[in-house]
Amino acid sequence: MGSALLRTGRLPRGMVLGTGLVVAGTFMLATLGHRAPLDPAVSGMLPTATRELRFADRADGAVVVTDARTGRQVEVVEPGTEGFVRGAMRGLGRQRRISDVGPDVPFRLSVWPDGRITLHDIANGNTMELHAFGRTNAEAFLRLLATEE
Repeated sequence: MGSALLRTGRLPRGMVLGTGLVVAGTFMLATLGHRAPLDPAVSGMLPTATRELRFADRADGAVVVTDARTGRQVEVVEPGTEGFVRGAMRGLGRQRRISDVGPDVPFRLSVWPDGRITLHDIANGNTMELHAFGRTNAEAFLRLLATEE
């Protein structure tokens, strides 16, 4: 194949056709296969479960999770455990520091009828689609809903 290209200066017809089909197929899948999550405000969809939580860093590196409504401690995420929860909260906390927002305003953890799991920052409107990071990572946050009395 390489020597035919060198002799004629043209690509073989099958190679050009195959490449075109791959590019067209990829474009079609990218265009038709994308389904953006529904905006609950537009769709009128209500969450099946929700809980407002506060996350605070402790001096030893642990993250303390409390129920915003009752003030009761929900969980302590020890250093070296629950890497996804810690990483997600570090990122959202950084966004709050940039916006000069303190930890008093809670986050809203919600599960939606279509299976989505979101963590919404009430202070600045940012929402993290937790299910997009895989079921195992999302389940780390789901446990925080399950501990509600």
